[in-house]
Formats: sequence, C-alpha cells, structure tokens
Amino acid sequence: MARIRNVFEIIELYGHDENFEPQPTAEFIPTRAPAGSKQKLDILADRIQRGMPLWHPEDSTEFAGVALIGQND
Repeated sequence: MARIRNVFEIIELYGHDENFEPQPTAEFIPTRAPAGSKQKLDILADRIQRGMPLWHPEDSTEFAGVALIGQND
C-alpha cells in the first residue's frame, strides 16, 4: 500500500482523519514568521500538504504589529 502523505489523502481513503499521525521530518523546523501573518499561514499550509505536524513547539508566537488576515481587506 502506498504511503499516506497527508491528512487529505487519508480522509479521501477512509472518510475521516482519526488514524492519521503527522510525521515530523528533517524539514520540520520552527518558523520565526509572526502569528497571523500570511507568511505563517503559508508555512502551516505547506506543513499540512507535506504531512507534517501543524505546530512546531519552537514556532514564534509573536504577532505585535502584524496586520491579521481579514482585517481591512
């Protein structure tokens, strides 16, 4: 059976994501991108597509001065 690469593939196969365990790889590194920024959202989307955990314990949680998505669009 082919390796399940991300949560989307397991949902397609089984109809749910209960059995999916994201796998950190050498590419799973923390980001300094500010919380709520477009850059951070892009990084999170990339992590999901690669089958990595969404949150790295060392990700930046700073958001001071960042225009959040949806504000003043």
